[in-house]
Amino acid sequence: MEAIPVRVVPRGFGETNRRDAWWVTPIVVFIGLGAFVVYSTWAAFQGEHYAFGPYLSPFYAPEIWGDSPHAWFGPKPAWWPSLAPFSPALLILPFPGLFRFTCYYYRGAYYKAFWGDPVSCAVGEPRKSYWGEQWFPLILHNAHRYFMWIAVIFLFLLSYDVWKAMWFLDPATGEEVFGIGVGTLILAVNVVLLSSYTLGCHVMRHVVGGVFDEVSKHPVCDKAYACSTALNHRHQLFAWCSLFSVGFSDIYIRCCSMGIFTDLRIL
Repeated sequence: MEAIPVRVVPRGFGETNRRDAWWVTPIVVFIGLGAFVVYSTWAAFQGEHYAFGPYLSPFYAPEIWGDSPHAWFGPKPAWWPSLAPFSPALLILPFPGLFRFTCYYYRGAYYKAFWGDPVSCAVGEPRKSYWGEQWFPLILHNAHRYFMWIAVIFLFLLSYDVWKAMWFLDPATGEEVFGIGVGTLILAVNVVLLSSYTLGCHVMRHVVGGVFDEVSKHPVCDKAYACSTALNHRHQLFAWCSLFSVGFSDIYIRCCSMGIFTDLRIL
């Protein structure tokens, strides 16, 4: 049977026969991711109001050097170049940032929203060839499997910050007392959402069970694979919720530090 040739109709950028509002999703993603990138960049370089009492912004955690009591090794070291910008966030924020940048979901999101490659299904693209992932910066996507391990380490570090956020300084005795504030709950929810996003990663699914041809023959791995798969089914949701929670955690702590918000003690 002779094959019927398929005629490809070239389209200019944005041309399509679709009648639905296909442009809504790329625009929403562009605004959402763009706003987060702008705010997180500003917050990272700002270098102030990132801690309040026992709370530490996840943008700055862990604080290697800094001016808050959360700093591991004290203030900025004397050997730091005077011409180089310094902020505790700049030392650690790139690592979880690269995990998100190389995430499979975010790739598809910003390919469409920022590069129009493709802008949407059956919609004309701004270029005729696919750039692929052989050149910088897209070649960094191939390192996603390694950035995942760094993201897992950050889950433990942020969980420890939640524990520290349960100990408040008693002004009467000067001792630390157990308590729970609104900020404690915000930081705890942030860790839960980040864990749901990270542990549902495609790489994590491969590590815990996907590496086996028959994962059912390995009961422990089979359970772990099922749990990771369940989270992976909502990977897009957790990606956005965790992105929002990280930004909101920083905003809340920043506003408390600036005196805009009053942190309520629940316990």
